[in-house]
Amino acid sequence: MSLEKTNRMNYLFDFYQALLTPKQRNYMSLYYLDDYSLGEIAEEFEVSRQAVYDNIKRTEAMLEQYEEKLALFDKFEQRQQLLQTLKRQVEHSPDATETISALENLE
Repeated sequence: MSLEKTNRMNYLFDFYQALLTPKQRNYMSLYYLDDYSLGEIAEEFEVSRQAVYDNIKRTEAMLEQYEEKLALFDKFEQRQQLLQTLKRQVEHSPDATETISALENLE
């Protein structure tokens, strides 16, 4: 699994975990945040490795659908880029330290 996909899933999970069932939250948390293997999760919940895999794949698809409809992660990334642009623009102003501090509080 690529680092980019892992990071994306972690962000999507952060934004949309309240929309998931407790089992989906547990599986995703263990798999993506705690780096458990499918086998370790299966053993923990006394189910098959295939059941864990299927649940994680369905949950990933659900998270992507939520993002497609609500775009919380996309909007977050846009705000982060805007903040970085603003920081670069104000770095050379006389009140740069105060302004940059204020912008950092927005993150």
